[in-house]
Amino acid sequence: MKRKTALLAGMVLACRWGLGVAPVQAAGRAWAPQNCGSEPAAPAVDVSSVERYNASVDKVTAYQKEARAYNSCVVRSAMHEETAISEDAKERIAFVHDSSTAVQKRIAANFEKLTATLKAGNARLQKAAQ
Repeated sequence: MKRKTALLAGMVLACRWGLGVAPVQAAGRAWAPQNCGSEPAAPAVDVSSVERYNASVDKVTAYQKEARAYNSCVVRSAMHEETAISEDAKERIAFVHDSSTAVQKRIAANFEKLTATLKAGNARLQKAAQ
């Protein structure tokens, strides 16, 4: 009886773990990992007899092994893609920042030049007016 209860508890935990695995969707789009194959399907569990229960335990155990391997592949694939996206974003942000800084420097240089020209012109005109 203890074995049956322990196996049932293990199956409940396995089923709960399996509920958290679903294709990621955002705004109607689904992301799929690269080179991981397809997500393994959770097996049907039959507890109508001891024999079927034991067979179900074997199926769930095999599923857990496949699902964990698939999940590990998904995590690796996601991290790889997220890193690539992050690096691209860093490059794009740096480009925008550098371009913005260049504009600010040009405008500041124009202000300095214009201010100096106006000051010199003002001094010359005031001197000529005297």
